[in-house]
Amino acid sequence: MRRAKRSYDLGKLSILVLEKHLLVRRLLTDVFSEFGVPTVHSTPDPEMAWDIFIQFQVDLILCDWAHGLDGMAFLARVRQDEESSDPYVPVIICTANTESQHVCTARDTGMTQFLAKPVSAKMIYFRICAVIENTRPFFRVSDFFGPDCRRSRDEFYGGLNRRKHRTG
Repeated sequence: MRRAKRSYDLGKLSILVLEKHLLVRRLLTDVFSEFGVPTVHSTPDPEMAWDIFIQFQVDLILCDWAHGLDGMAFLARVRQDEESSDPYVPVIICTANTESQHVCTARDTGMTQFLAKPVSAKMIYFRICAVIENTRPFFRVSDFFGPDCRRSRDEFYGGLNRRKHRTG
């Protein structure tokens, strides 16, 4: 299991949780409270989440993507809508849709991080740390606007499916 590189004070964050299921919303709210997050707005309704996003400064969005809750439409609205109060806000997609096509769809819609359900406090914290530690530039290409999810060419991946490193 990976470890967070640092311990962060989350005591000034404002988080918006768009989550379909009441029990998961409560769990997330409790976890953020334990992390010391003073402001957590929570709703199952994308329209209400949009209103909160427009009215309040939000530092992070945790967005569900489930049957009956189109998290991708909400993410696209955050990134693309002219009324968006902060199209650069980090968005963590939290979903049970974990097939590679879903991860690619979320990436191509402009997510910052992906979190598979079921979640744990530890994994939520790791994703928040990843948002803090791995800031990425945003770019616009055609109809896409979001963080650059490509890995740095300077990073070396030594896993089984790595490409051969060529010199010269």
